[in-house]
Formats: sequence, structure tokens, C-alpha cells
Amino acid sequence: MKYIISFVIRYIPRKYLQLVSGFALKVLGIFYSGNNVECPISGKTYRKFLPYGRINARENALCPSSQSLERHRLMWLYLKEKTDFFTAKHHLLHIAPENCFIDIFEKMPNLTYITADLDSPLAKVKMDVHQIPFPDNHFDIVFCNHVMEHVEDDIKAMSEIFRVLSPNGWAIIQSPVDNSKAITYEDKSITSASEREKAFGQADHVRVFGNDYAKRLEKAGFTVVEDRFVMEMPPEKIKRYALPANEIIYLCKKI
Repeated sequence: MKYIISFVIRYIPRKYLQLVSGFALKVLGIFYSGNNVECPISGKTYRKFLPYGRINARENALCPSSQSLERHRLMWLYLKEKTDFFTAKHHLLHIAPENCFIDIFEKMPNLTYITADLDSPLAKVKMDVHQIPFPDNHFDIVFCNHVMEHVEDDIKAMSEIFRVLSPNGWAIIQSPVDNSKAITYEDKSITSASEREKAFGQADHVRVFGNDYAKRLEKAGFTVVEDRFVMEMPPEKIKRYALPANEIIYLCKKI
């Protein structure tokens, strides 16, 4: 199964997968019935989650019902337990919106919800994150996850998010971080898909962030809280929800 999933997500464009993956995953979920793991987003339980990954698929990663990955389930719990996201009124910009969140967020009466992406068919607004087509101080919250490793100029994109946030607004801007690297690695001379895959881990990545990721966010103007929320959880909770045990939440505030 993991080889099939790796092949599909590696070679079929994301914008097409987003349209057809839901039904197929729910069918696969029938064969994973059980009660060993639980998705906090859908409330469904399984024997284990599906594998997921472009090259080396991770076991126990993808929830068939919500289409959430480990990082999405962590973010959901973080929003539930450490913010007023589900209770207070917010104007939210969701960049590169994830399937597991869109329908839920659209139905939340406390949110004014805008989705945006360069080419996703799921997004309401077509935009380049380097030039966000909204005025200054417009949104209370911005979500932008696993985008900055793809863009030409991450500091410019981060600065645009800072610009459209209202004073005292906040953003969650997650990216893969290689903790073995002190500083971010990027090389603009690497342009072919095969060489980018070797250098950055994926053909559509243009950098590998290191432990300076928070400092890059700060260059854009943010006050950054590196929240080790998951590291404070009991191991049985991490296992139950299949969470990324070492992922830092980058809470970016406009103060």
C-alpha cells in the first residue's frame, strides 16, 4: 500500500488529487477498521492510519476520513487547547487550504473564512503569496502551512502575511525543519526537478529550513513563539492521535 500511495502523490499533481482523493480514502478506510488510533478532527477510529509520503512513505500517517496527516491533527489539538479559534469571532485567511479543515471551517459561525492558493481548485481566491491581494491589517488570523519551502522568496511571502494581519493578529506558518541544520540551505542554481529532489527532498521544494526558521519569520516582522506543545503531551496521547512527536508550532504574532 505505501508504495502505491508514494507513487500516486509523487507523480499526480496535487490539484487533481485534492478533487478525487476523498472517496478513495474512505473506501480504503474500511480495511483499516479498529480502535488503536483516533483522528481528533473526524472522531473516527482505526486499526492504524494509512501510510503517506512521496519517497519513503511514513506508516500510520493519513486518516482516511478527514484526510489529515500528523501535522494537521497536531494543529487541530493546538487550536482547540491553546487558542480561542473555535469560540471567538475571527477573520481568517487560509493559504494553501488543507482538505481536512476546509468544510469544517466554512461551517463555523464565528469565522469569516477566505481560502487562497496559486492553483488549488479548492481555494476561493487565486493568488501568489508574494503579492497577497488584500489590504494591510485585514485578517485576525492567517494559516499558511508547508508553503514556504516551495516559494521563490520566503521572507517576502512571510512579510506579506505580516502585512495583511491586523495588530495583535496571529498566524501559524509551519514548514518542514531539518533540526540537523543550523541554518537554512538553499541554492538558486539548482533548477531541475531531479536535482531539487536530491538537494531539498522534493522536486517542488527550493530550500530546506534549518534551526533558523524562527529567525527568518522574525525578519518578516513577527514575534515568534516556538511552542513545544506536543512535547508536553503524555506519550499515550501522541500515540493515540499519531502526532509528530518533535514538531514545534510556530505561532507568529503581530505585536
